[in-house]
Amino acid sequence: MTSPGARIAGHALVEALVAQGVDTAFGVPGESYLAVLDGFHEHRDRIRFIACRQEGGAAFMAEAQGKLSGRPGVCFVTRGPGATNASIGVHTAFQDSTPMVLFVGQVASDQRDREAFQELDYRQFFGPGTLGMAKWVAEIQDPHRVPEYVARAFRTAMQGRPGPVVLSLPEDMLTQTTSAPVLPRVEPVQAWPAPGSLREVRAMLLAAERPFVIAGGSGWDAEACAALQRFADNWQLPVGCAFRFQDTFDNRHPNYAGDVGIAPNPKLAARIREADLVIAIGPRLGEMTTGGYTLLQAPRPQQKLIHIHAGAEELGRVYAADLLLQASMACAAKALESLTAPPTLPWGERTAAAHADYLANFEAQAVEPLDMAVVVKTITRLAPADTVYTNGAGNFAGWMHRYIPYPGLQHHGRTQLAPTSGAMGYGVPAAVGAALLYPERTVVNIAGDGDFLMTGQELVTATGYGAGRGRGKLISIVVDNGSYGTIRMHQEREYPGRVSGSDLFNPDFAALARAYGWNAEFLDRTADFEAAFARALAADKPTLLHLELDADVSTTRTTLSAIRAAAQAKPG
Repeated sequence: MTSPGARIAGHALVEALVAQGVDTAFGVPGESYLAVLDGFHEHRDRIRFIACRQEGGAAFMAEAQGKLSGRPGVCFVTRGPGATNASIGVHTAFQDSTPMVLFVGQVASDQRDREAFQELDYRQFFGPGTLGMAKWVAEIQDPHRVPEYVARAFRTAMQGRPGPVVLSLPEDMLTQTTSAPVLPRVEPVQAWPAPGSLREVRAMLLAAERPFVIAGGSGWDAEACAALQRFADNWQLPVGCAFRFQDTFDNRHPNYAGDVGIAPNPKLAARIREADLVIAIGPRLGEMTTGGYTLLQAPRPQQKLIHIHAGAEELGRVYAADLLLQASMACAAKALESLTAPPTLPWGERTAAAHADYLANFEAQAVEPLDMAVVVKTITRLAPADTVYTNGAGNFAGWMHRYIPYPGLQHHGRTQLAPTSGAMGYGVPAAVGAALLYPERTVVNIAGDGDFLMTGQELVTATGYGAGRGRGKLISIVVDNGSYGTIRMHQEREYPGRVSGSDLFNPDFAALARAYGWNAEFLDRTADFEAAFARALAADKPTLLHLELDADVSTTRTTLSAIRAAAQAKPG
């Protein structure tokens, strides 16, 4: 007879997830964690398991929910191939500083170290560390410690710089009995900046003539973003958002200067280079945000630099800043807004000019027959204000970065889901994950043709679980130029006219979507887009719009022909 409270470890694991507030987990089922799947059945009134079509898609969905909620997204995969497929989502969560927990089935304990079927050493594979894929990797060998490991995993994923945790689950451990009690919900400890450091921030602001704020990273909440806006108002500071964190600051605010990412507005890039003080609040200051470490020269920038970040290991890792502050984003902006500004400041006109440059960047030369600038502007005009936008990697995302005015987190929560890791295939699963988390909100994914086909099969996951069938809509837009466009652009720049390996041979995306149970339309003219998007917003199920784009239209600013001509004109 089992003792009171006794249950198999697989069930105890699911109970531990419920205690942490998890109501949805993603994954691809595997025989290595059947006991956990049975636990999901046992507790199906409190938590659901979303069965996906590929582990990379499942991991992306979990990562997207971690971005949206601020608490770890949860993913389950089986051993070996399941774990390696899911690693793209773990890497994305690490580089994006997203809280996430990946559970991996493992071979039975008595079969370890024999290279048993699909056996891997997950500690080595996911390699915790500053250049690894996870913050912590561990294996639960004792069923009585399941709640302990789960609680620690959630705390590690959220504490300091958020990120992914990987827990390995030996198959035989999951079927053993335990009476271990469930541990309470974990909340991250918040760190405030030291008062002395805040006085230094104020002194450096008072000594500056051309300050600039770069905000981004993870760990923000609505109150912190509202406090950041008040800080910027008090000090009349221009604010740019780090690469793919454009919803950190309201893009409609008169202090907003634009996104500091890949190929930013040239006037914005010049403004950052000319600044005499840069205050980085939250971002890692990685390669994309710093223009390959040129906007801020590494390791010692020409500008005075204040770097505020939640992770001690990040501060000083790349840049020898003038002032380093370790603080949680939920606290940092609230502390900064307490700094009293003088009655007059010398840079007010520069801040207004920075916002004017941002607005002027919305203007674009017309493109025929399909103009992506008009397409994206039409989407933002017709879609609800709280729409969540998702994308993977590719030149097509440049139109989103340039033409979507993201509202700040304080208004609708996260509205931009995009991988700073540059992971292709992210957008479709992220959209499905967002639609399942927020069924009342509209979710719009824009994907390139190469990007879409990496995870497009997850459309059927949306169909199977009813995503996009409520008040909120789910829309995926595939930009088809028959090319790996980013690679083709680099080829024309470095090896003009010598195209190799970047052509794509695509299916009928609309027919494919209809086979998955979606509405779908094909479009190749700008004039047809608005009516088609309106139909998608009114539809009773998800919609895919297949847009055919001339391959020569490379980016928001140039064409392949122009890139090739410039490269051929270079001496030598």
